[in-house]
Amino acid sequence: MKYSTGIWGSDSVSFPLALITGSCGLIGSEVCVYFHRLGFRTAGIDNNQRAFFLGPEGDTTWVRRRLRAELDRYSHYSIDIRDRQPILELVFQLKPAVIIHTAAQPSHDRAASIPFDDFEVNAVGTLNLLEAARRFCPDSPFIHMSTNKVYGDLPNQVRLRELETRWEFDDADLAHGIPESFSIDQSKHSLFGASKAASDLLVQEYGRYFGMPTCCLRGGCLTGPNHAGVELHGFLSYLIKCNLKGREYKIYGYKGKQVRDNIHAEDVARFIYEFYKAPRVAEVYNLGGGKDNSCSIVEAFSMVEAITGRRMRSHYVDEGRIGDHICYYSDLRKMKSHYPSWTITKDLPQIFTEIATAWMERSGEATA
Repeated sequence: MKYSTGIWGSDSVSFPLALITGSCGLIGSEVCVYFHRLGFRTAGIDNNQRAFFLGPEGDTTWVRRRLRAELDRYSHYSIDIRDRQPILELVFQLKPAVIIHTAAQPSHDRAASIPFDDFEVNAVGTLNLLEAARRFCPDSPFIHMSTNKVYGDLPNQVRLRELETRWEFDDADLAHGIPESFSIDQSKHSLFGASKAASDLLVQEYGRYFGMPTCCLRGGCLTGPNHAGVELHGFLSYLIKCNLKGREYKIYGYKGKQVRDNIHAEDVARFIYEFYKAPRVAEVYNLGGGKDNSCSIVEAFSMVEAITGRRMRSHYVDEGRIGDHICYYSDLRKMKSHYPSWTITKDLPQIFTEIATAWMERSGEATA
């Protein structure tokens, strides 16, 4: 069986192999580039389902072309992770040194209209990969991109205080943000949050039950210049895109003061590599930008206007999205205690500038 559309050199066996699902998405592509830079072969699984989930603006064909053009040790496999037998055969064939699972149906709004697709991709697809790893490379770290939506709306039930431009935790125990010990039970998740919680638990269970090196990375707002943000997914990228194109941005509830923490995709890739080097069994980490990289929608408007010089157009909808968080930022202390050499390297101004520059370059505008 051969699904590959890439070619590795004759000496490629000397390079360790990283298998990356969702390789044309934001995190997957960043991981491919980062691990390639470190000397890995990278095998990407991506069948461009993002175009189906999020529409033409979510199409990632351009990313696949870029990876194949720029990475001489990249090979691409257009496999649907729901197809069990091809996944089992591919992992048997490759026996990767690490599996980095970033593929997903990513939108909690879209999930309600495609519940079977959502659950099959997020939960069943993860099970297929885990079982393939258990059978054919059980000692290889399995790193799963989970989401902070596994906590459902429980973060909305903690005490909050309203400030001029944002909501903030009004609980001393949450001064650093939401910790991994926070419950995921008895809350409203959205169907997306529920399917991702199922995959999160599966990854933990394969670690604990079979003693495999696994971890779940419960991401906040993952972002960066390579993100093709759309309304249903990709907060900062889509917001900045709206500003540059003069589009109206819809604010859903909470006075636009809802808070999200933002982390650059490269910092995500850096942590994934740290876990690969020193894996642990059945770990869970809240992987976001933390309090320092958090902002509300209102604050994001001010930041992007300062960078681009363009006024933000918006429309307020007096109803929050189901499962949306009023205030959420990640407590990074556990991650930093386990991996003290890792830290956030890209702050919000740099993230905003990189995304704005990337959108202008794509549209052919001159950049300052």
